[in-house]
Amino acid sequence: MNLFSDEMRRNPYPLYDQLRSGSPVLHYPPSDAWMIFDYDGVKRALHDHDAFSSVVSPPGNRTSEWLVFSDPPRHTTLRAILQRAFTPRAVAGLEPRIRQLSRELLDRSIERGEMDLVEDYALPLPLLVIAEMLGAPTEDQPRFKRWSDVILDLSTTVSGSEEAARAIAEFAAVTAEMQAYLRGLLAQRRAAPQDDLLTRLVDAEVDGERLNEDEILGFFQLLLVAGHETTTNLLSNAILCFLEHRTELARLRAEPDLLPSAIEEVLRYRSPVQAMFRVTKRDVPMHGQVIPAGKPVLAMIGSANRDPAHFRDPGRFDIARDPSPHIAFGHGIHFCLGAPLSRLEARIALSDLVARLTDLELASDAPWEPRRAIHVLGPTRLPIRFAPGRRLAPSKE
Repeated sequence: MNLFSDEMRRNPYPLYDQLRSGSPVLHYPPSDAWMIFDYDGVKRALHDHDAFSSVVSPPGNRTSEWLVFSDPPRHTTLRAILQRAFTPRAVAGLEPRIRQLSRELLDRSIERGEMDLVEDYALPLPLLVIAEMLGAPTEDQPRFKRWSDVILDLSTTVSGSEEAARAIAEFAAVTAEMQAYLRGLLAQRRAAPQDDLLTRLVDAEVDGERLNEDEILGFFQLLLVAGHETTTNLLSNAILCFLEHRTELARLRAEPDLLPSAIEEVLRYRSPVQAMFRVTKRDVPMHGQVIPAGKPVLAMIGSANRDPAHFRDPGRFDIARDPSPHIAFGHGIHFCLGAPLSRLEARIALSDLVARLTDLELASDAPWEPRRAIHVLGPTRLPIRFAPGRRLAPSKE
């Protein structure tokens, strides 16, 4: 049984249902990891820090600086400082610029009546937003994508393999590039502060503590990967959901006020992040089994969000579902810091896509290729066709 084949990753839900009911805790011998499939078990793995540690990155590895791979008390301090910079007000202030970027990206393809939704829109939009937040030039977006792809490659390989060694070497080289790039931006902000995230990161302080350069670099890497990958997959998965459930697309067009709950249903039904990594700190009894201490654990968020014990008719896509206590953005102290930004981008993007692309359909019958990182769900490319619309952004020609 290959849990990570392309076919399985395109539609893991029948297997999730089978395992959740029969083996909600499963040992996966190929990687000596344990997988948790039920809602209560996954939720516990995400918030029980006495039993499950988030420190899954080896000491000395640059990713060990990331907020997501830290436990209290270090996590508590880091998150408090980052929250001073990554405020709801700062996120809300991005809305006009996100609207402009969305409009401009669609205007490049709207008259052709076809595009690759991922490459032409769902991927560049969040990358451009991240560049905007950092006060980096928008023309640096291809560089950001290359860096993000290299970082994501770390999660596609088996530890100890030649491919893993190559991925680690490439990550080290990219980290050096990013550090030099960031050092230049930080020097500019210290000399001339701006109203951007980077300036706020430099200035943020809690109990006399500030972020050092390595911690700012770690947040930059995490923002680059999580900040674009999650939103890219959320947008692509939303369009796949609407193409598979056209009555719900018609319902949304008739009732645009359902957009916020539609986004929550996409997050639940096709969770962009399917799994979170943990390591057991001690032997953990669960569902009649014992997960030994020191073992890697995959908390399967995608399965938890389809658990019939917590969601009525979980296999039905319902854009008005209420309540919907999904955990697509995690749970507890590690709840995604960027969730408000991802939701804002999705609200703007899906409003534009639904309004401007009519007669929407897939432009290829071939099965879509899953994105490389094994813990996410979404297509690498998604060719679509639609009735050509009109340009909205002013022409720059």
